[in-house]
Amino acid sequence: MIRISPSLLSADFSRLAEEVRAAEEAGAAMLHVDVMDGHFVPNITIGPVVVEALKKVAKVPLDVHLMISDPDRYIPDFIKAGADILTVHLEATAHLHRSVQSIRERGVRAGVSINPATPVRLLEDIIQDTDMVLLMSVNPGFGGQDFIPYSLTKLRQLKKLISDRGLKTEIEVDGGVKPENAREVADAGADILVMGSAFFKSGDYRATMEKIRRAFGDA
Repeated sequence: MIRISPSLLSADFSRLAEEVRAAEEAGAAMLHVDVMDGHFVPNITIGPVVVEALKKVAKVPLDVHLMISDPDRYIPDFIKAGADILTVHLEATAHLHRSVQSIRERGVRAGVSINPATPVRLLEDIIQDTDMVLLMSVNPGFGGQDFIPYSLTKLRQLKKLISDRGLKTEIEVDGGVKPENAREVADAGADILVMGSAFFKSGDYRATMEKIRRAFGDA
């Protein structure tokens, strides 16, 4: 079954604990936490202190996505804060294998993310060491963007790479995913769908999840 990871970037930060509980009650399998530094991407969001606060109220895993330069410097801090899955960008670190190993050695699931212009083939030498690949289907930095159609082709390429290697690596897709295209994205190979604006700006989280379930014939 496809899992939904609502992106807290689009939540109401003035009532974050309530938003977490509402997302969980609606059926969120995990919570996506976007960490931006204003350098690797043109926006600034949250740090370990907020992740630590989220960990105190969240009952589902925290899916922490580091969109930051020099992620190795902060990996220990975010794991200590409570990340259950920690994802770094291939484009942000010169020593990706070291970054992935640093995460896994601390008992946390390791993810690697690639931007829309980054070829899937660049994952060939690291994918066997990852628990998850996060495929960005928009250019990272801001919520509310439209899904880039070519992402479906990349998604199929990634799924084939994983299948050909006999791996259990999961695929997460982030950017422009909504109930209307969720089935198409999942059919192309996604296991986890990140939804930001489509979820938190919908006005009715339960109805949004029900719409997704209907798209998959689960209602």
